[in-house]
Amino acid sequence: MEISQFPKRRLISIFSLPMGFSLFFWLLIPIGFYHFLWEQGWSLTWLYAFIASLYLVAALVLTLEAVCMILWWRFPRLRPERGLLQALLSKKKSIRPRGSMAGQMLLDGPTPKCSVIVVAYLPNEQEIILETLTQILQRLIRPEGGLELILAYNTPHFLPVEAELWDLAAQYPELRLLHVQGSHSKAENLNAALAVVTGEMTCIFDADHWPTGDALARAWAWLRGGNYDVVQGRNIIRNHRKNWLTRWIAVEFDCLYGVSHPARSLLVDTALFGGSNGYWRTGVLQGLEFCDRMLTEDIDATLRGLSHGVRIVHDPEIISYELAPVDLKAFWSQRQRWTQGWLEVALKYQFKLLFWQGLDLGQKACWVIMLLYSSFFHAIAIQIFALTVHHWIWPRDVPQWFLIYNFAVMGLSLLCNHLQATIANGRSIWHREGWFYTLISPFFFVVKILIVIVALDSTYRGQRRWVVTPRHALKAKAKPPTASLSKSR
Repeated sequence: MEISQFPKRRLISIFSLPMGFSLFFWLLIPIGFYHFLWEQGWSLTWLYAFIASLYLVAALVLTLEAVCMILWWRFPRLRPERGLLQALLSKKKSIRPRGSMAGQMLLDGPTPKCSVIVVAYLPNEQEIILETLTQILQRLIRPEGGLELILAYNTPHFLPVEAELWDLAAQYPELRLLHVQGSHSKAENLNAALAVVTGEMTCIFDADHWPTGDALARAWAWLRGGNYDVVQGRNIIRNHRKNWLTRWIAVEFDCLYGVSHPARSLLVDTALFGGSNGYWRTGVLQGLEFCDRMLTEDIDATLRGLSHGVRIVHDPEIISYELAPVDLKAFWSQRQRWTQGWLEVALKYQFKLLFWQGLDLGQKACWVIMLLYSSFFHAIAIQIFALTVHHWIWPRDVPQWFLIYNFAVMGLSLLCNHLQATIANGRSIWHREGWFYTLISPFFFVVKILIVIVALDSTYRGQRRWVVTPRHALKAKAKPPTASLSKSR
C-alpha cells in the first residue's frame, strides 16, 4: 500500500472521471430502469416508501442512541451499565468498573507499565510531531509501573526535524525513536513498534493527538478487572475554530464519539477501535498485529479481534484532542479512504461474523447494521434523487400519504441530528453550534453520497491508494479545550 503526498491539484481534477462514471452507474442507469418499470405499469410508490423507511430506521437508531446517552450524562444515579440490552433480556449483571459514576471512577491501585505508540509519516507530520510528543511527555500522568513512548515513523529521506527529535529524546529517556526502514503504511509502523514494546498496556495515537493526563489510569481501570481487552476513548477536534468545515467536523465527531459509539457500548456491550486513542492489552495486540493490505487497518483489527473473543469497550471520558482536515480536498480523500476501507471490511467479514461464538445475537445485529450502513446506505439513499429526477421528467401522481410520510421522515432525521449534537455538546437545544450542524448536514449528506459511490466504483475497479491527510501546526498554539461531563469544547 503506497503512501503518497497529497496531490496539489484542483478539487475537480481529483475525482472528476470516477465521479462521472459513478453518477452514470448509480443515477442515470436507475432513472432509465425506473422509467422502464413505470411504462410497464409498475407503481414506484413502494420504492419511494422503502427508501424513506431506511431514513426512518436511521432516525430511530439515532434517537435510541441519544436517549441512552441522556441517561448517561444527565442522570448519573440512573446511569446504565454496559450491556444494557443483554441485562434486560437475560437478567445477567452488566459490566462497568467499580465506582464509575460520573466523576467517581475508582482509579486506585497501581497502573502497570504502559507503552504509548505515536505513529507518523514525517514528511506529512513534521510540523506537528514535536508539539505532539511534548504534549504527551509533559501532560500524561506517569503510571506507577513506568512509561515508554515510542515514535514509530517512516520517511523517504532525512528531515531536519529528526535532529530535533533526537534532542528531545536526550531530554526524556522514556522517549524512543523508531525509524521503520522500508515502511509504506501505518500498519507496518505499528507492527514494528509492537515488536519492541515492553508495557502491559499499549496505547496508540496518531501524530496529531493530545491525550488528557488521566487517560492511562482511566483506560487501565477498564482492563484491570479482566472483562475487557481494549478501551476506545473519545476524540475531540481541537482546531474547530479554523473554518466552517472544521466546525462541522467537530460537531460530527462529538456526535460519533460522544453519543453513537458510547451508546452502542452501553446498549450491546461492543465497540470498535478507531485507530487512535485506543488502549490494548499488549499480549492481545501482539497476537493480532495490523494488516498492511487494508485501507482501514484499525477496523480490520477490530473485527479480527472480535472473531477471537476480544472484548472492546468505549469510554467517552477518556479524551484525546486531534486535528480535522481544513479543506474539502483533504476531507474528500480522508472520507473516501475510510469508506473504501469499511467496504473492504464489510465484504470480508459481513457474513463470517454471524457464526462467531464470541458475539451474542445483539452484538451480531449491531455489527451487521454498522457494516451495512457504512458501506451501502448512502449508495441506496441516492436513489431518492434518481426517483425525484424521474418524477420531474415524467410527472405522475404521487399518493398524498406518501408525500406527508416522506417529508415527516426527512424532518425527523434532521431533528435527530440536532438532538445528537445538543447532547454531545451538553448545551441548550437552541445553541448555535447544534443548529449550524443541523442546517449544513444536508449538504454534507450529499457529499457523503458522492464519496460512497466513488469509493464503490474504486473498489470495483481495484483502485486503492492511501492519500495522506495533510497536517499543519496551528498558528496560535494554545492549550486544548477543556472537556467535562457536560461540555465537550
